Amino acid sequence: MLGLLSCLFAAGTLSGSETPHLSASTGTTPVDARPEGGEREGVPLAAALGVTFVDGSTSRVIVEKEGKKYLVDLVSRTVREMDTPSGAPAALREGSQATPNPEPTQAASPTPPSPKPKVYEPGDDSVFSLPTGRRLDRHGFYINFSHRFPFQPSFAGKTLGGTLLGLDNGAIPSFGFRYGVTDKLSVSIFRSPTLLSRPLELGVAYNFVDERDGAPLNGAVRFSVDGQDSFSKNYSENFEGIFSRSITTRAQLYVVPTLCLNTRRLILPHFPSPIPDLPGYNSFSLGLGGSVDIRPTVALVAEVIPTLSGGRALGIHRPAYAFGIQKKLWRHAFTLGFTTGPGVLVSQRAGTRASYLGDPSADTPGGLTIGFDLTRQVY
Repeated sequence: MLGLLSCLFAAGTLSGSETPHLSASTGTTPVDARPEGGEREGVPLAAALGVTFVDGSTSRVIVEKEGKKYLVDLVSRTVREMDTPSGAPAALREGSQATPNPEPTQAASPTPPSPKPKVYEPGDDSVFSLPTGRRLDRHGFYINFSHRFPFQPSFAGKTLGGTLLGLDNGAIPSFGFRYGVTDKLSVSIFRSPTLLSRPLELGVAYNFVDERDGAPLNGAVRFSVDGQDSFSKNYSENFEGIFSRSITTRAQLYVVPTLCLNTRRLILPHFPSPIPDLPGYNSFSLGLGGSVDIRPTVALVAEVIPTLSGGRALGIHRPAYAFGIQKKLWRHAFTLGFTTGPGVLVSQRAGTRASYLGDPSADTPGGLTIGFDLTRQVY
């Protein structure tokens, strides 16, 4: 380390002698030689040798060699490698002590992420007929299909096995579309066939509170209007509150109070007669439901819809209810179940087979019929 020895020699000259004589061994000009102007002519030479003088100190210098810096203490005759960023010598002020290996500053620990809310994700827009009130994706487009087989009980009759629990009998297929205008506001359209008097329902819903935002429950309000014979007569206006609460991520409970104005009695139209003009009645129902995951993608669902006001005028003697099993896939859900209610629109879902078929016993457990729902998020 010829450069290092030269630096030590120069530093020793500075600290031990003020005589501006030539060195006999090297023939170089002493670093501390001072001309009349008072400046150190040796400073450029010190820079070339990688030497930096510590301000206020007469016994320490810093030497840079091959990209590393060394603190040289002439009093203790020690050399220590420095582990400081470049530019640190400028920070060594008068009276300060050089720290060859300063302790690294402890990095601030990152803020721990907030725990993910324990929220249940329903797979379908409906439990079976009751709405789940789930919030749609912004600009998301959804298709909903439902099939009900109300003409043959699933657990009674001589041809039970031959008709596959009633799947071979006549079905009532309904379908509809939902669109998320925003992640809170959505619109919908739904239609049922002639066997249910050809009702067409238009609706709008708003999710005003959501567990995913840290709220204690989910809440939505929905208004819809439907008209029979393809929205040409027998209009009904419907107001719903849809509330749900998650029980961890495995289950969710639903409460759906519903006020229907000018509701028509659920009947089976007679062909080829036109859709009859029926008187309207006001009714209030309180739907209750639940969904429990028994597997990550399989859930058991159940619901009951008691009509608390206006039920007798509509021919409802017992509440409509349903239960089933649901398979959830990415953007898909398929629910297979049994129910005593053939209707799926808001103004018809509280009606039972007893009114629909004119049979007072058709809404008992022996009158359960099979049905299924299918939903798909297109995008």
